Amino acid sequence: MFEANLFEAKLAALTATSVEPVVGTRHNGPMSGNGEPAILHADLDAFYASVALLREPRLVGLPVAVGGGVVLSCTYEARRFGVRGGMPLGRARALCPDLVVVCGEFGEYLDLSDTVFDVLRSFTPLVEPVSIDEAFLDVTGSIHLFGPPRDIAVAIRAGVRKATGLPISVGGAHTKFLAKVASRVAKPDGLLIVASGSEVEFLHQLTVDHLWGVGPVTLDQLAQLGVTTIGELAETPVRVLATRIGSGRAAHLHALAWNRDPRGVAPGRRAKSVGAQSAFGRDERTLEVLRPVLAGLAARVGSRLRKKLRAGRTLTLRVRFSDLAAVTRARTMGTATASSAVLFHTAAALLEGVRDEFPDRGIGLLGISMTKLQAASPLQLELPLFADDLIGGSPRELELQALDEAVDDANQRFGRHTVEAGSSLLGPKRDFAEGLSDIMTTDR
Repeated sequence: MFEANLFEAKLAALTATSVEPVVGTRHNGPMSGNGEPAILHADLDAFYASVALLREPRLVGLPVAVGGGVVLSCTYEARRFGVRGGMPLGRARALCPDLVVVCGEFGEYLDLSDTVFDVLRSFTPLVEPVSIDEAFLDVTGSIHLFGPPRDIAVAIRAGVRKATGLPISVGGAHTKFLAKVASRVAKPDGLLIVASGSEVEFLHQLTVDHLWGVGPVTLDQLAQLGVTTIGELAETPVRVLATRIGSGRAAHLHALAWNRDPRGVAPGRRAKSVGAQSAFGRDERTLEVLRPVLAGLAARVGSRLRKKLRAGRTLTLRVRFSDLAAVTRARTMGTATASSAVLFHTAAALLEGVRDEFPDRGIGLLGISMTKLQAASPLQLELPLFADDLIGGSPRELELQALDEAVDDANQRFGRHTVEAGSSLLGPKRDFAEGLSDIMTTDR
């Protein structure tokens, strides 16, 4: 897609302007030959909202949220009103009456994400996906090809912009933790490299909410101790911190406050589950409406399992009711499967049980996930006793494998949703959140 012009983009990027590097003492992670930080954290800026602006340029500069029942992402103009991801849409509209709400097709986001990851891997094979829109990179071995880490970061930003039109912020440091902090400080659409020898100086001036694991509750607990900056936390004895936040968390946050993070970049990490979910943004009650949604989710999960040559034994159904309460139900099969039909059949049976248990509750979100994953292998048939059941290992599943393969091939060649279940086409329009918990993004 972008390969032919990538080298040109990299050369041009070296002259691009960006945020000047900031200062950072201790370096316990990868370094370039001259001691420069070699871990980068690349993070697309307000990814889903940025895609919406790319599709509808007239929305640039307006408070925009992508979502249905909840806010998936929002522009920085919306954030100034207090709108945040994960917030119920009604609450977001109350905070920002002029909020423009748009929906999107998850397949479009996934395609753009794949392109971004192709750009990242053109600089180094050591790419660790964190989610659909962010990743860590170890560029230690890339310096002799592309120059120092800062130049690589500049080239990455230019390459992503050229290939997708999306803004991306990049942070660099000797540790993964600090690289992520740097990319956050650089936002929006910036670059920040924390220089060797001044990491702690840079870190200690920031507020404690920059630390991983510090949410509103922990923030309030630390404030009760008079701790508001990372520097103040670093100077507070662990035993004192433990009186408010517990010994384990106190030790963890204290280590981060001194930039102690021994983890390296781990490319190709295997996911422990694969899932997808769809939020309706309305109150659904009938199986006639809900079953087609399940069919679409089962197709997505099954397709991604097959693409990764994986199969799973335990299917978990998640149901979130209109009042935001949620329940989960699970079923473990005797044989691992990646069959879309088996996933749908199993999830539909679980959903019927939930509807029988809660007949008067409206549903706002459905999700399914597969766990107990393993490498896909030739199907082991169940006993003839189960021959008429559509379960993992049944003869009926074996018959449907050829159909799954044909559908995968058509959708890969001609685009997502070229071929899909008729029930999905007859069901409600796809919501932006289809595939939101596509957990296998860590196994690209």
